[in-house]
Amino acid sequence: MDAVNKGDLDALVGAFAEDAEILDVSRTISGADAIRRWASAEVIGGTLRVLSVVENRPDGQKLLVHWAPAGSSGWRAHYDFTYAGGRVARADLQYA
Repeated sequence: MDAVNKGDLDALVGAFAEDAEILDVSRTISGADAIRRWASAEVIGGTLRVLSVVENRPDGQKLLVHWAPAGSSGWRAHYDFTYAGGRVARADLQYA
């Protein structure tokens, strides 16, 4: 969250495992290089705010967030993160 709001692409990509997978609504982004391209084009420049923690699990958590891409007033979404080895292994990003 901090990396997104600070516009720190390296920190954002570094939060993910090398073989991480992101499900962004209906498309899948796999691996560090693809995540970097996606984040550079679609995430950096936006703002992200956690509204509430929906679920905590031993391997992750589901959040209700407000996501606003650059130039947008944004929308609410559920971001469900699964962690492995201290990094995000899977992120499921869906409209709320």
